[in-house]
Amino acid sequence: MAFTRPAGKHRRTGRTKRTTAQAAGVAALTTTGVVGTLAVPALASEPSPEQTGLTPVVSMGDIAADRVDAQADAQREAAELAEARQQAHEAARRQAAVAAERAHEAKERAAREAERKRLNTYVAPISGSYVSTSYRSGGALWSSGSHTGIDFHAASGTSVHAVGSGNVVEAGWAGAYGNQVVIKMNDGTYTQYGHLSSIAVSVGQTVTPGQQIALSGATGNVTGAHLHFEVRTGADYGTDIDPLGYLRSHGVHV
Repeated sequence: MAFTRPAGKHRRTGRTKRTTAQAAGVAALTTTGVVGTLAVPALASEPSPEQTGLTPVVSMGDIAADRVDAQADAQREAAELAEARQQAHEAARRQAAVAAERAHEAKERAAREAERKRLNTYVAPISGSYVSTSYRSGGALWSSGSHTGIDFHAASGTSVHAVGSGNVVEAGWAGAYGNQVVIKMNDGTYTQYGHLSSIAVSVGQTVTPGQQIALSGATGNVTGAHLHFEVRTGADYGTDIDPLGYLRSHGVHV
């Protein structure tokens, strides 16, 4: 006697039945025409990338784009680096120019200061000499009764220098003084150089400290070669002051 199992609600349908049902459903859909309008697009699959060959093209395009981007980035970085270097070069050039200008200005200031000091410097009229006759010495040799200047020992032909900066106001023969040069100094005083053998400057000429203006000699009223040096507060005779004190007040040690 064969036993049959009653179908219960917990029984799963067999594979054969599920297949049969699916086939019946497909057949029904086919009969109604639904498969032709709806099922076919749903069930149709798109061609694979391997079939179309698009994947290699897209991949190569991406690689090329990446390379272009990389090249653009490299070019941009190179341009930025070049610009930074140019800016640094320009900054260095400007700094060097400013430093050179400042050095030049400092050099010019130093030169001007040195020239100013030089022009304000005083020197002895005869280098390495000494006073042989002092100021206000008395005697018959001087018409006024006393010496209005000082005499520096000097052999004929010794170089005579301007003691400071000034302008020549007299240059030539002056009677008892022989050949003489008179300079109006920058401080307003007058210096006189007498008994000269020759004169090297002319009236109106500007002279500087230590400049040679003549050679010593024995012209005029003298007993021998020497330099007569006189300082006056004015252009006229009789305004003389102590020449040695004048030189020492300007830093000249005689």
